[in-house]
Amino acid sequence: MQDAQLYTIIALCIYAIAMALIGCISYGKSKTLDGFLIGGRNIGAWVTAFAYGTTYFSAVVFVGYAGQHGWNIGLGSIWIGVGNAVLGCLLSWLLFANRTRKMTKKLNARTMPDYFGKRYDSKGLKILVAIIIFIFLVPYSAAVYKGLGSLFSAVFPGVETWVWMLIIACLTAVYLVAGGYIATAYTDLIQGIIMIVGVVCLICAVLGHEAIGGFSGLIENLKNFQSVPGDPNPTTGAQLTNIFGGSSFKFLCFNIMLTSFGTWGLPQMIGKFYAIKDTAAIKRGTIISTTFCVIIGCGAYLIGSTSRLILGGVLPEGGIDSIIPAVLMEVLGGGTLGIILLAVIMILLLSASMSTLEAVVLTSASAVAVDLIPSVKKNETKPETQMLLTRILCLVFVACSFIFATQNIPIIVSLMSFSWGIVSGCFIGPYIWGLFSKKITKIGAYSGVISGLLVVGVSTLVISLNSGFPAAAAKSPEMGVAAMAVSMVIVPLVSALTKNKDSERVEEIFACYNEE
Repeated sequence: MQDAQLYTIIALCIYAIAMALIGCISYGKSKTLDGFLIGGRNIGAWVTAFAYGTTYFSAVVFVGYAGQHGWNIGLGSIWIGVGNAVLGCLLSWLLFANRTRKMTKKLNARTMPDYFGKRYDSKGLKILVAIIIFIFLVPYSAAVYKGLGSLFSAVFPGVETWVWMLIIACLTAVYLVAGGYIATAYTDLIQGIIMIVGVVCLICAVLGHEAIGGFSGLIENLKNFQSVPGDPNPTTGAQLTNIFGGSSFKFLCFNIMLTSFGTWGLPQMIGKFYAIKDTAAIKRGTIISTTFCVIIGCGAYLIGSTSRLILGGVLPEGGIDSIIPAVLMEVLGGGTLGIILLAVIMILLLSASMSTLEAVVLTSASAVAVDLIPSVKKNETKPETQMLLTRILCLVFVACSFIFATQNIPIIVSLMSFSWGIVSGCFIGPYIWGLFSKKITKIGAYSGVISGLLVVGVSTLVISLNSGFPAAAAKSPEMGVAAMAVSMVIVPLVSALTKNKDSERVEEIFACYNEE
């Protein structure tokens, strides 16, 4: 264990120095608001593709989703990774990347609230969107903290989880505040490379474990699996090897839809398209990002599906969130090579978490500094002041999410599902329809945002009052998918019943698709 701790500390120090250096180097390119928030709209294909992919997958995917669903569903859970790659990544790039880049450039919109405000000519909508982002992305980022903190605690059992969360917070704050989007984009490239190497190494190590015996051995051993007496979540070999999820088919479908279509409305994901430099970069980025998501997404769930065999069917003491840390310690805990690989995997998970965290922090801080405060102030806010406010609020948001993460909220997956469902449910309809249809009205956009909020909020309240919050948490994927569906339907429906008073302005906006 001491060797594992030493190698991990060395790797962590090297990683921290590299991230800090990138932040310092990027400082000179981030002195303007455009440079700080969207990299001057001049980011290339590889950097943008990796930024999208690393923001998509955090430690929560490994610790929460892959651990829980791999344990309960088995090999069928890999479909979540496939869905993420095809629906959440490939389709998103094909449908929205070019339109988003062109329209936000035409509107000179740097953020999601800015896009809504200028597309629908509504300061009120801009303020509402900014408030929703700032409030509901706090638990999202807190889930990232907790996921990573539990992993480091497995390697350093004598160190409190909050210590690791504090280290993560400080490291993220340093390079994010210094270099803004440019720093995060280039660190994402490095982090993405680390993630790919780490996942490939971990897959090889897991499949080579004596309890697995390669991929064919995995299928055969899962077929013969029998739950141990007293297992709180008993299952069968038939369930674990059912390619369509067996009895969990419905649950699997909802999770695929939530975690795949949900990216279509998340501001920290869509923001990557604002910054990419041209159409050629988008074509290359589509292929690169999709390949990345296939490796990371499918790899994570494959690893999760081996967990019952590696752990002998015994759920770790820490519950669902401790499955992957326990698997790591079992597979990589012995021998020098295993310990080195463990250090690499820890940096992989640190990279996955920090890339997501930095995107969420930048999105939330800019929502307040660039969108909310200038909208409610009577006097115009200077760009220099907005820059300073954004940097300060990055620190504030990191601190808020850290404090939230230190509270005793045990279910990581539910935290992320609720946040993911509410934010995407509010924005997906007005965002997508706003790109494609000239007929969408301001009232239609408002209805989409409010309906998404109400679907999740009212459903959670009703279920919690009748059956308790854990029952509502179990339904969070269904609520998120319902919110997104309602938003997509209600926006054009309400728009058809209301009048667009500024058709000339809308025509001018849509002319951007004929330019370049």
